[in-house]
Amino acid sequence: MLQPVRKELEQVLKRGCFSTEPKAASFCRDILKRYTSLWTFTRREGVEPTNNRTERALRKAVLWRKGSFGSDSPRGSRFAERMLTVAETMRTQGRNVLDFIEATLRAFTTGAHSPSLLQATSS
Repeated sequence: MLQPVRKELEQVLKRGCFSTEPKAASFCRDILKRYTSLWTFTRREGVEPTNNRTERALRKAVLWRKGSFGSDSPRGSRFAERMLTVAETMRTQGRNVLDFIEATLRAFTTGAHSPSLLQATSS
């Protein structure tokens, strides 16, 4: 069903590689390098054709950065990105963020193993 569209787009991109506009030509070459990957959603069950889920996951971090004006140091940036990763991972897994942070701090202070961000799988 998408094969005609796929072929036509590929032809347009190939012609675009010879554009007199360097940025357009470069863009077309870059897309063609990844062209097969663009169509993964047509071959694999469960692969979405958009990045909407990823965009939604990143939105909170972007809003936080804009509202707080980011960080003044590399160390602060690492802390912020790690905490945002923990929060989004816990939310995605349906786990409580504060419980995870509390368990992590408790493990640190007692010398125990830190809890895993990876969701436990049942065997």
